[in-house]
Amino acid sequence: MSMTEISKFLNINVRQVDYWMKRYNIKSRSISEAIYQKHNKSGDPFKIAKFASNKNIFKNKTFLFGLGLGLYWGEGSKRHTHSVRLSNSDPALVKKFNEFLVEIYEIDKSRLRFQLQTYDDLDLEKLISFWTKYLSVKSTQFYKTTILIRRGVGTYSEKMKNGVIIVYFNNMKLKNLISSQIANMGSI
Repeated sequence: MSMTEISKFLNINVRQVDYWMKRYNIKSRSISEAIYQKHNKSGDPFKIAKFASNKNIFKNKTFLFGLGLGLYWGEGSKRHTHSVRLSNSDPALVKKFNEFLVEIYEIDKSRLRFQLQTYDDLDLEKLISFWTKYLSVKSTQFYKTTILIRRGVGTYSEKMKNGVIIVYFNNMKLKNLISSQIANMGSI
């Protein structure tokens, strides 16, 4: 609870709550920590998978871990501080990144979100249907599609036949963890 919520619950002034917290050396959380905790009552919605002692599983997970970090390093958005985001038009690449998040960080796949970016001359329903089937996700996991207006004749039609999809996992702690793992790669 916030100090304001505690004061309302106890029917006292918030300054009294502040006094007692200081008196017993209880640290208050930052606003972002409080919001994070409020949205993740059961704790972090991810954990790092333990790689089994089985050599094949270890080898596959280690490869997926390195691949996922590389994909995020090259294709991920570092600008957004509160979410892990990757955008690409290659279905296999996007699927591997999803596997990375689900298998390495053991996130619940239903918490992944997606946004499609496409041109106005492509069939939006077919694109959503393609991505939901290919990634084995629900259409309710998609944010509103961004539709771009085609300008002139371009060579995008084959490259962009499935649009560009952005994968979102909205969690700043995981974003920071992945960023620090990438930063630590330089010291290897």
